[in-house]
Amino acid sequence: MNTAAMGGAAMGGVSRTGAVAAVDLGATSGRVMHARVGADTLELTEAARFLNTPVRLWEGDRPALHGNLAGLFSSILDGLGSVARTEPGLASIAVDSWAVDYGLLRGGRLLGEPYHYRDERSARGVDLVHAAVAPDELYREGGLQFLPFNSLYQLAADRAAGNLDDADRFLLVPDLVTYWLTGQERAERTNASTTGLLTAGGQWNDALIARLGLSRDLFAPLVDAGTAIGPLLPSLAADLPFAGAGPTVMTVGSHDTASAVVAVPMDATRAAYISCGTWGLVGVELEHRVVSDEGRAANFTNEGGVDGRIRYLHNVMGLWLLSESLREWQRRGLHVTLESLLAEAAELPRPADLFDADDPRFLAPGDLPARIADWFAERDLRAPASPAGMVRVIIESLADAFARSVQRASELSGVPVEAIHIVGGGARNALLCQATADRAGVPVLAGPVEATALGNALVQGRAAGLLSGDLETLRALVARHYAPVRYEPALRAVG
Repeated sequence: MNTAAMGGAAMGGVSRTGAVAAVDLGATSGRVMHARVGADTLELTEAARFLNTPVRLWEGDRPALHGNLAGLFSSILDGLGSVARTEPGLASIAVDSWAVDYGLLRGGRLLGEPYHYRDERSARGVDLVHAAVAPDELYREGGLQFLPFNSLYQLAADRAAGNLDDADRFLLVPDLVTYWLTGQERAERTNASTTGLLTAGGQWNDALIARLGLSRDLFAPLVDAGTAIGPLLPSLAADLPFAGAGPTVMTVGSHDTASAVVAVPMDATRAAYISCGTWGLVGVELEHRVVSDEGRAANFTNEGGVDGRIRYLHNVMGLWLLSESLREWQRRGLHVTLESLLAEAAELPRPADLFDADDPRFLAPGDLPARIADWFAERDLRAPASPAGMVRVIIESLADAFARSVQRASELSGVPVEAIHIVGGGARNALLCQATADRAGVPVLAGPVEATALGNALVQGRAAGLLSGDLETLRALVARHYAPVRYEPALRAVG
């Protein structure tokens, strides 16, 4: 039985309210949220927000892109200190983050800052893995869409470079942060499901791990969302003014999308979701995996969700296209903001031509406006000349990709989609939400923006006995406290 479900059930339906801290690390920013949770309480207060900016470190013949986990951990502790001063009786802490990236340890010591998934080294790993295991077999085994930075490709690149020679443990980012908080090495299943190294039953795939030449000992014991890992390390507890023994550190849906989907106020039997931040994760929630040739061709993935649900989804490039374009314009000396560009873009006519938001050329950091212009030029099409025009074509291209992915998710899964829920930062983008409704031909319900932190807090609260019930019960609580904004399609589905 799922430990998260047991926590609330054991209390027999409770009415008390308590506080938890949700550490939510996104691909471009992180936050520590102070949440109050109860049977009819769901309040979220930001304790800290900080940038998550990768760094380039020279490695012999090239600048390699790495995360800055040490800096993030320092910011996390600052945020937890802020929560402790407000809420010394905090019940628990849990961490979620972006997927696929990991740290390598030896004797409990991190061997180096983890590589960032946008680093180009994983391309070599793709070739190495596919030489050992055919892509169709990988899909049958793990049910994952092909992304060149999936953990198994990164591990293959690390093995070839000798980076695994000294390692005795592999921990995905949220598991690594949890280890630094508690000293306990565990692997939470929802995020582990993104590695490509789990079986259909949610266990480490020992046979595949061996075929890829990896040591089984690298991989920590698996646990479910809602599992108590342990207390804060004494050295940390001494620096954070929590009362008594301090909070328990536990697991939630540690893949940020798994936590976000918990807080989507939807009827999963007839709705799709888009968790829209740096990436746009577009899909439906299922009880069982869908592993078919059609799904593989459409690059749909089966990732683990809380309570054993399946997140059947496709990755679209997401708001990265806007944020990286904005950084490029600002690097050029243009005094523009996303808010001003969106306002200008909203006054422009709908563009006649769109670009493919799934094109892999847009994955790496750099001059995205130039790459988008090249995409148009290669097809003898005219790219927008102004930043506002480029923003409008990005918005419409993303909305088109979202609408097509929703339609394909419905066809492949059999879920009739009568509404699309957009959560995350994209829920603030009215132009994107309306364009998605127009192109999909169904209503878009936008919000909550902080769905990931809310889902994190809800699973903690349930495990701590502050509330009870299944995901539908948790989603009803979200709907009562965070009513979504509704966008009706203004015209028949476009495209």
